Amino acid sequence: MPFRRNAPPDKEKYRVNRKIRAREVFVIGPNGEQIGVKSVPDALLLAEQAGLDLVEVAPTVDPPVCKILDYGRFKYEQKKKSKGRAKNASSVLKEVRVRPKIDLHDLEIKVRHAREWLAAGNKVQVTCVFRGREMAYQDLGRAVLMKAARMLEEVARIERSPILEGKRMNLMLTKKGV
Repeated sequence: MPFRRNAPPDKEKYRVNRKIRAREVFVIGPNGEQIGVKSVPDALLLAEQAGLDLVEVAPTVDPPVCKILDYGRFKYEQKKKSKGRAKNASSVLKEVRVRPKIDLHDLEIKVRHAREWLAAGNKVQVTCVFRGREMAYQDLGRAVLMKAARMLEEVARIERSPILEGKRMNLMLTKKGV
């Protein structure tokens, strides 16, 4: 076969059946039992008798580790695992903005939204925005942020205490147990 410059990369991550290059492999059976070190033809024979494939799962160790399993199902499960990890790995930062003189009912509504976001696994940043002369009453803003944190204390923990950044004071909350 001639060398092609734009050939697609080899997509297969695992060597299967006759593509295994080692002379001897450590074989793990279909139920997870350790069979031991076998030659590749003997291991292939065991896999064929079970009606499954011989898959090289750890090629870097000596001898390489091969499992007897259904390769199609194995690929499907690997694909499913990688998709699940991508979704869970990214936690979104949601923001709730409040003012130093916010009414209790308005704060409760904002806390309800924050509670939903925390239940969904997102982080919540509660921001108190100061305007004009409100900068002189930073203690009111801090009190509002801490009140919101107390209202959410059964579902959230404080990741970062209130910090003043310019005309905003931020408090970071994450879901408890994470």
